[in-house]
Parts: sequence; C-alpha cells; structure tokens
Amino acid sequence: MTRRTLLLSAAALALVTGCRASANAPVYLTPFGAPTRPFSPAVRVGSLIYLSGQIGTDAAANGAVVPGGIEAETRQTLENIRTVLTAVGSSMDKVVKCTIMLADMKEWDRMNAVYREFFTPGRLPARSALGANGLALNARVEIECIATV
Repeated sequence: MTRRTLLLSAAALALVTGCRASANAPVYLTPFGAPTRPFSPAVRVGSLIYLSGQIGTDAAANGAVVPGGIEAETRQTLENIRTVLTAVGSSMDKVVKCTIMLADMKEWDRMNAVYREFFTPGRLPARSALGANGLALNARVEIECIATV
C-alpha cells in the first residue's frame, strides 16, 4: 500500500467510526421542559430509551402521590410512564425491560394485577422486582423502564 492509500483508509475509518459513535451518543430527552430535579426523564442511546424511575404522582395535584394505595399508585405510575414514552416517540408496546421497586413486597400481587393491564399478553417486558427501604415522596411503588423507539 502506498502512503496515500493508507492515509485515505485511515481517514475513511475515522469517518465511519465517528459516525457510528455519534449515532450512539446519549441524547438527554426533556419533553416537558427543563427538569426540576437532577435527572433526565429519558435518555436515548441508539434505538433504546432509558426512562428514569416513575412514581404515582399526579401533575394535576401539584406532583403529590395519588391516594388509594398500591393499586392507584401503580396505575398512575404506569400512566406517567406511558406519557413520557409517548412524548419521546415510543409506547408501552415497545417496553422491553422494567425494574419495579416496592416499599412493601407484600403488595406485589396487588401491584401485578394493575401492571398486567398495561401490557399485551404474550409481549410482556423482562422484569425485576425488589423491596426498597423508602421511596421518593413516600411512594409505595417506583418503576423504571427501557424501551425501543
């Protein structure tokens, strides 16, 4: 190979590698304006969207956790997830993984009953669930997700 061919090959490789790296660069999504807390609601990397944990807060109630216990909180949490996913160009049908944190693992079955309503049978996301010693705003449940675009 000539010196010119080597330089052209190196330049082409740098261009291709640079394009690939920028396509996978994190994009910090803020569909509702600047965050008020120190995290992004969602981050897109390539074709994946990583959602921050959501709890059952209601914007109409000044961000307070909804009353009604684990069922009401789970429903509001999943509605909040749906809202963020829609705002960033995804949907509940594109969720591939959820992590669920419960203040009390004894509420797992009741949380599951509501959780099932939000996903298509046979297309359930992979999932982990764990007990937590305290969640933000004294919530009963927090759920974070990974989805595709």
